[in-house]
Amino acid sequence: MIPAAQPLIGAEERAAVDRVLRSGLISQGPEVEAFEHEFSALVGGRHCVAVNSGTSALHLALLGMGIGAGDEVILPSFSFAASANAVRLAGADPVFVDIEPGSFCVDPAAVESAVGPRTAAIMPVHLYGHPASMGRIEALAAHHGLAIIEDAAQAHAASLDGRKVGEFGLTACFSFYPTKNMTTGEGGLVVTSSAQIARTVRLLRNQGMEKRYENEIVGFNARMTDIAAAIGRVQLTRLPAWTATRQRNARTLDEALQSVVTPPVADGAVHVYHQYTVRSQERDQLQKHLAEHGVASGVYYPTPIHRLPSFQLELELPETERATREVLSLPVHPALSAQDLETVANAVNDA
Repeated sequence: MIPAAQPLIGAEERAAVDRVLRSGLISQGPEVEAFEHEFSALVGGRHCVAVNSGTSALHLALLGMGIGAGDEVILPSFSFAASANAVRLAGADPVFVDIEPGSFCVDPAAVESAVGPRTAAIMPVHLYGHPASMGRIEALAAHHGLAIIEDAAQAHAASLDGRKVGEFGLTACFSFYPTKNMTTGEGGLVVTSSAQIARTVRLLRNQGMEKRYENEIVGFNARMTDIAAAIGRVQLTRLPAWTATRQRNARTLDEALQSVVTPPVADGAVHVYHQYTVRSQERDQLQKHLAEHGVASGVYYPTPIHRLPSFQLELELPETERATREVLSLPVHPALSAQDLETVANAVNDA
């Protein structure tokens, strides 16, 4: 079976882990600090704070921005539940809106219509590795005096009009889950243009203290370990080549696939293809056919967040509902061979 995703862990990552284990400094330490500094180069030199997961990054970023009870955050319902979970965990209310049919990202017009007196922030999700329409989102955020927090969990090194994701919002959050475009095993990172927010997030991740036993605020244990950071530092050096391979694999599929709607790329956007997501009105039959021909695939996401048992809201989001019925993500990861790509394309076309 050709896997839908495949983490790439090699000798350099193992050597980095062994280096940390030999040092005896296993928890948050110099490797985390170095990882933060090196990742900063990917987001225009902004402040970076590494934490233990992408969900923690979203949660702590919202708290660091002062968003909580009584506030509303506008975000797409077509995303992983963590986007909305973080809003609710911060004490705020998620306001779900529809997506654009092409990019699968939040529709700025829908955001505009949802702005109300309690709206504090907009959370665009750069879904599947395609940047959201940040120019329009920035404009309406400025007009209404709203903050932007980017959910960039799937979009490492994606860009729009020459600006990397992570450089648009007051804050942005990345994930390093094993299937992401780069991994730390498990982990996340908050990016911000504000030194004050960065300091608050550093306090929140470490029981509210900068100096040991001098707890300034109530905080969490959301630290990244030096083991995870050491893996991340190696992965970060490989990210450019892996991204280029993902894009090359996507072009191959674009040219070969005939029976599905391939993922479009907006003008000025650099798609990093965390997922290569096609549309098919016979999605479930297609997925079954692919499995029978040795090709794994994934449905991200079969249920919109607002219809999950944890939220259960009655909303009319037609593009979101259509996407949940039609999307199928095909293998695009860097471990694929030319033969693998041919097998994928043939299986899709044969369906």
